Amino acid sequence: MPYRTLAPGQTARIHVHDVEAGEDVVVHEDAEILFEAPNWSVDGRSLLVNGHGELWSLRPEAGSAPERIRFRGLPAINNDHVLDPAGGDVFLSADDGHIYRGPLSGGEVSRVTTEDGVWHFLHGVSPDGRTLAYVRMRSFDEPGLLAVVGSDGSGETVVDTGPGHIDGPEWSPDGRWIYFNTERWADRTGHAQLARVPSGGGETERLLESGTVDWFPHLSPDGRLAVYLEFPAGTVGHPADLPVTLVVVEVADWSTPLERIAVPGGQGTINVNSWARDSRRFAYVSYPNG
Repeated sequence: MPYRTLAPGQTARIHVHDVEAGEDVVVHEDAEILFEAPNWSVDGRSLLVNGHGELWSLRPEAGSAPERIRFRGLPAINNDHVLDPAGGDVFLSADDGHIYRGPLSGGEVSRVTTEDGVWHFLHGVSPDGRTLAYVRMRSFDEPGLLAVVGSDGSGETVVDTGPGHIDGPEWSPDGRWIYFNTERWADRTGHAQLARVPSGGGETERLLESGTVDWFPHLSPDGRLAVYLEFPAGTVGHPADLPVTLVVVEVADWSTPLERIAVPGGQGTINVNSWARDSRRFAYVSYPNG
């Protein structure tokens, strides 16, 4: 799976959005590297993004320049990477299908997953740092399944969420739920909707019934707000280079948007949770052309 690149005339803009002030700041714009999927560090000092198969760090303020984090023993990575809640390590999905763990300062990595011939697309880490949630796929011709595994590679389990492809699984801050998007209720191919399932197993709950294609529900650290990515009706999967909308809601009411942010994007915009610890800012990437 080769890394993504920018189209001629296209740029990658890394944004920080403040939901309280209503301010949106472009902290970096790049015409050479297609950056994706920001994480926000636990200490609030940096954003982590992938680009050209590697992980980069930059300050969350205007005029910042990404700096590459140099790992040893890490294959090219994709846009599925999340931070250990303790703050010192990052878990990364690589293009050999496996999940790796490495220090944010760079250096040697260790492989977490053991089964070859399976894609492990990482999206969540439990609040205690002991368990990872990922999308499990043997091929791209079959639906992705919700699976969890210990952060040490032990106890891999597939969670039953019903039929249909799922993506973007991540824990609620209190650890009680895993949130994700699913085609469980789809009456047409690709009609993903937002859902959650108890982290200990149980019935899948639909969060919102909409005519759009809704992906990647990300909860703020205080559990009060969420942002998700809304694709146009009829979209299949989460492709790049579409007019999409970031929708901010209160977790208590997914049907009433607090804010809608229209951007050119899709794949790479907000694949992983990018809320700051203050629960008022999140980061995302847009991809304007021209």
